[in-house]
Amino acid sequence: MAAISACLQWTHRPAYLVKVAQFELVAQCPITRARAGLLHTAHGTVETPVFMPVGTQATVKGLTQRDLAQELDVKVLLANTYHLFLRPGHELIGRLGGLHRFMSWPRAILTDSGGYQVFSLSHLRKITDDGVVFQSHLDGDTHVFTPESVVDVQRALGSDIMMVLDECPEYPVSHAYARVSMERTLRWARTAFTHNRGISADGANGQSLYPIVQGSMFADLRRTCAEELLALDADGYAIGGLSVGEPRPLSLEMVEATEPVLPPNRPRYAMGVGMPEELPEYVARGVDMMDCVLPSRNARNGCLFTSLGRIIIKRARYKEDDRALDERCGCYTCRNHSRAYLRHLYQAGEIVYAVLATHHNLRRYLDIMGEIRQAIILGRFPEYLKAVRADPIEVE
Repeated sequence: MAAISACLQWTHRPAYLVKVAQFELVAQCPITRARAGLLHTAHGTVETPVFMPVGTQATVKGLTQRDLAQELDVKVLLANTYHLFLRPGHELIGRLGGLHRFMSWPRAILTDSGGYQVFSLSHLRKITDDGVVFQSHLDGDTHVFTPESVVDVQRALGSDIMMVLDECPEYPVSHAYARVSMERTLRWARTAFTHNRGISADGANGQSLYPIVQGSMFADLRRTCAEELLALDADGYAIGGLSVGEPRPLSLEMVEATEPVLPPNRPRYAMGVGMPEELPEYVARGVDMMDCVLPSRNARNGCLFTSLGRIIIKRARYKEDDRALDERCGCYTCRNHSRAYLRHLYQAGEIVYAVLATHHNLRRYLDIMGEIRQAIILGRFPEYLKAVRADPIEVE
């Protein structure tokens, strides 16, 4: 506790160390923008910075909710409005008691608005100031998302944190188009907040709504968007339009441009990032929340993240390797199975490989976030960041 108090004294910003809305700042690094906090939701408190496993269709591929809750102690999951809207449908989920009951998950859930999926997965889309008309990637049926309807869908799902509909432009785009897109996203955000507050003026449903900062890879547009969104006085703010093909340094630059504008007493959510070595870089720039499909997707494709670098498990060198995947890791996979066994399962196409590999990769991500949080609270984050930067990522 003394170490925590010492770190708090370093911030010299006591006004931020109070509970505002649903976010409570616990500690902040005086050299970087890294913060440790508590995000309070109707389904539990989440320690930040946090990495949210992606359960796109109400499931994290390869894992059961028991694995996530009991083995990995995940506090918050991400599900996707676009996919759940198409199948099985938000109305059905609502009739069955909401997403928490439907998927038997008692902890927090954040739902993405589906904006990214509309712009990346649908076969055909038409953008208007009122919303977007798109064709389902499943059957080609035509649907419409508006700022209001996306809120309605997420309210039916019952997620703890909802996201506004936004336009996520591809990379690269011109400054002129990025401005038009950003201004459209702003209008949609204002409409969504007006609609949501009109339905539940007192916020009694326990759901938060986050707007999304857009502006492609143009710092001036990012700052303008963030400044305009402040008027919404939201419970949290997201930085979208990342991981759309841009170089990683440019992604970090956009976060750097945006973060100073955002209110320090609200959580900041960088959407769709990143690789293990990138997590502390985003935290250093003031990010509190992140999500990414990489832990599960890379696991299924044979890329495993360890404390010593990445292992491509299909390689012949692991055929007779009886060592644990990561001898520093305490996850179920590393406690019980060898690299040779994992390689065999991968080569054989066995389903249990995806289970064991995903379990480990997610444990690695969660361990990194735990290390980061502890370093911030103990006042050692600059040293932690320096060590991470100095340690090259190796691929065995």
